[in-house]
Amino acid sequence: MPDAQTAGSGGAAHAAEVDARNETILIWVDGALRPRAQATVSVYDSGFLLGDGIWEGLRLHNGRWAFLDDHLDRLFEAARALDLDLGRDRAGIVAALEEVRTANGMEENAHARLMVTRGVKARPFQHPSLSRSGPTMVIIAEHSVPATAGRGLRLVTVPQVRGLPMSQDPKLNSHSKLNCVLAAVQAEKAGADEGLMLDPHGFVNTTNSCNVFIVRKGELWTSTGDYCMNGITRAKTLMLAREAGIPAFEKNFSLVEAYGADEVFVTGTFGGQTPVAELDGRAFGDGTAGPVTRKLQELYRALVRRDVGLD
Repeated sequence: MPDAQTAGSGGAAHAAEVDARNETILIWVDGALRPRAQATVSVYDSGFLLGDGIWEGLRLHNGRWAFLDDHLDRLFEAARALDLDLGRDRAGIVAALEEVRTANGMEENAHARLMVTRGVKARPFQHPSLSRSGPTMVIIAEHSVPATAGRGLRLVTVPQVRGLPMSQDPKLNSHSKLNCVLAAVQAEKAGADEGLMLDPHGFVNTTNSCNVFIVRKGELWTSTGDYCMNGITRAKTLMLAREAGIPAFEKNFSLVEAYGADEVFVTGTFGGQTPVAELDGRAFGDGTAGPVTRKLQELYRALVRRDVGLD
């Protein structure tokens, strides 16, 4: 069972309670279930050599992957953009996810990372024609309960930005995440949980791993979407806010406006809506979720329950 006393490492936005069962999980590698220590890929794999691949993160509730169609839509769209043959149709990928879930006895509180690369290369260089063996697909599913620790996240603004779509479109869940890794390094050096990344024009955009929302005078603001991750939880949050009569805007806004917010939270598949306690030393409320954040958390939990057949 999970050890509720100790949070797993990996950044507070994705911190999870330690669960000993994760030491013995079976990992799906190109159609074979392998023990964790034996789940390996070639050093010639294009994902290892170049970060040439895409991924999806999914949460399990009631034995079902929440918003599965949305995740598959995003996966196949990214594959088309990269001219990457996934090697399986939608039904084949769903079957693989189900095989992993069943093999690990998972029904609730699990998180899957589904990764596809262009496959093993004939030589260790970047040209895609050198990947001749077909794609590599890996699914890691872990028992995973978010560790709340009773406080919101601490954010710090970092110099790394989300780039222009003609360089590396941030809407892609690509394996090439070095700018986000560097943002996380900067945040860690500053003693923060996540790095707040601006867009190329200096407006508030995302953290290194999550989308960002602020609440000002009852209005919900997030970035325009031009330079941010194509977040499924982000889209659901905007939809729920508008359905609930909360004015919600995708717009440019500055750090000055973010500093003056009443509430700040981040969104992602892993944590849903996670409150932010402070940004660059500016505190928000008492460091826990504010009233608008709590309302959206409740609405989102209800939406998940409907999606997985609990309501």
